[in-house]
Amino acid sequence: MKFTTSFIISFFLLLEIFSCSSSDNDPGAVAMVNEMSKDNNSSDAEEKPNEKPTPETVVIGDWQLEWEDNFDTDLSAWDVWEGGAFNNEIQLYRNEQLSVTNGILSIHASRMKISGKNNPFDTTEKNFDYVSGRIESKKTFGPENTNGKREYRIVSRIKLPKGFGMWPAFWTFADPWPTKGEIDIFEARGNEPNTLASNIFYGAQAGNSQLNQSDTKKEYTVTPNTQADFHEYELIWNKEGIQILFDGKQLGNYQASEKNGLALFFGSKHKIILNLAVGGVFFPPNSNPNDFTDTAIMEVDWVKIYKR
Repeated sequence: MKFTTSFIISFFLLLEIFSCSSSDNDPGAVAMVNEMSKDNNSSDAEEKPNEKPTPETVVIGDWQLEWEDNFDTDLSAWDVWEGGAFNNEIQLYRNEQLSVTNGILSIHASRMKISGKNNPFDTTEKNFDYVSGRIESKKTFGPENTNGKREYRIVSRIKLPKGFGMWPAFWTFADPWPTKGEIDIFEARGNEPNTLASNIFYGAQAGNSQLNQSDTKKEYTVTPNTQADFHEYELIWNKEGIQILFDGKQLGNYQASEKNGLALFFGSKHKIILNLAVGGVFFPPNSNPNDFTDTAIMEVDWVKIYKR
């Protein structure tokens, strides 16, 4: 490219005028030059790494995220249940049935003849027909009479397992059961992809729920197939009661009272539970385990806890 003599002279005159501007007299000029310099040297500028926001910095409306697990790494935020359980279930819970891959927690249930502890509180050996998985959050959560903690949202994105005999659940409780209450956000039967249930338990003495199931157990029909894709299962809990939601829409509502125990255990802090049971009292009493599906998987994308 060629430059004429007049162009060169004009260029140096403009450069002289610009260089004579004092930064004290025209800070805007300096700012403009600095900004131009930044643009021209953008390749040399250090880029800030993308930092994942902490729960304390995430606010949706007036809800603040208190805790979450996106299952990006491991299950270090959870306690893994080892042993059998209750409710006439026929599975042995063990760590081998849990896996975390590509941000998804998978809970695998499989038919297997195996022996193990009756439950974590009773080491008596017992024979089981299935193996499966159950996790409980190490942290506990729940509303109280404190500003910013009067209401809690507990929500998880889950794909339910298929097959008769499978009993997936997402729920909360505190030890000793049921003296601090239990809230079943949802439980389902693997042979009923369009049915969900919620429930509440409470008792003044350990091991004995004093509530009438007719006052606490609710069943719901949902249009989407809960086993074909992931859906959000949610609890909103405050002093007035609880709401059960599915994909952001309310399914059920419990007004706090002594009949459902919510007025009695408000202020208790609960663990979050995810598990896949097999058989048990959730199925008809004449159900034959030989008719149950051999394998099934419950998949969990994330769990989030909000407060306000």
